[in-house]
Amino acid sequence: MTQRVDLATVMDRLAIDEVVSGYAVAVDDGDWAAYRALFTPDGRADYSSAGGVEGPARQVADWLAETMRMFPVRQHLIVNRLIRLEDLGGSPGDSAEVRADFVNPMRLTGTGTDAGTDDAGGAGGAPNFFAAGRYTFALARTREGWRFSRVTVHEKWRHLSS
Repeated sequence: MTQRVDLATVMDRLAIDEVVSGYAVAVDDGDWAAYRALFTPDGRADYSSAGGVEGPARQVADWLAETMRMFPVRQHLIVNRLIRLEDLGGSPGDSAEVRADFVNPMRLTGTGTDAGTDDAGGAGGAPNFFAAGRYTFALARTREGWRFSRVTVHEKWRHLSS
């Protein structure tokens, strides 16, 4: 590889990582416009392994907006990101796949301080719902940059406490 190809690959990896982080922030903050903007026009999302829906990302965003109302406090942790860029004979292509593990602690509505802070300004009560598993993100390079063509949740476990 040349230095130019190496630099392009590093830049692609950083841009892809930013899209994955943007996904976590959009879901955690309930920013559904930002969530939709992370996808290609024909992008799809599949939450069926977690008891959710599968379909066009725009419709799934509507489902998430309604469902996440039950969890006013949530914080995705997306780790162990394994990024695989399409290889066109030593040059990066226009597609990529990311496998990444997640842990997602959340607080259900009505189970403590829903606003996320206690009277002293610190964090609210302990999360009482945890989900964990792995995401598979398929990405495509677009004029606007890297975007998801597909997001699939592979939930491995969940825990509910009172």
